[in-house]
Amino acid sequence: MRLRRSDGYPEFASARAGHLYRSACLLTGGDTHLAEDLVQETLGRVYLRWGRISRVDNPAGYAQTVLTRTFLAHQRRHSSRRERTTDVLPDVPDPETSGDTPLRLTLVEALGRLSAKDRAVVVLRYWEDRSIEETAAAMNTSSAAVRTRCVRALARLRALLGDALSEYARP
Repeated sequence: MRLRRSDGYPEFASARAGHLYRSACLLTGGDTHLAEDLVQETLGRVYLRWGRISRVDNPAGYAQTVLTRTFLAHQRRHSSRRERTTDVLPDVPDPETSGDTPLRLTLVEALGRLSAKDRAVVVLRYWEDRSIEETAAAMNTSSAAVRTRCVRALARLRALLGDALSEYARP
């Protein structure tokens, strides 16, 4: 019996949308509007191929790969005419009541300063906890390129963050 395209898709989409959105926010450096657009495009692409995707071992991993490739394609298309960010953040909540929000904002700001491919490597390897081989497949590159990019991206993050994280360390 042939599966209809919508068999199980609504459940899959509602279960994965939140995780995809969080990953997209990290990939975009905190641009929530672009993150929403990327998730919508990802879910649309997954829906178009749902009959085939629903039969693979890891549809969630497939969707994450689609998200990463959609992000990288967007960055290539829009790199020259992209809006420029500023150093001023609007309405930052009170650190006393916001828990780890300042830490999160610091990390997202640092991620936003990385190149698109460096950001993708960091998110896939350390947020998604993917192996080097899985990251290479998602980014359509070699394992050696992923290793090199990881080392350089982490060094860049360390340089960007400097002592900024020490103020959040718990005694």
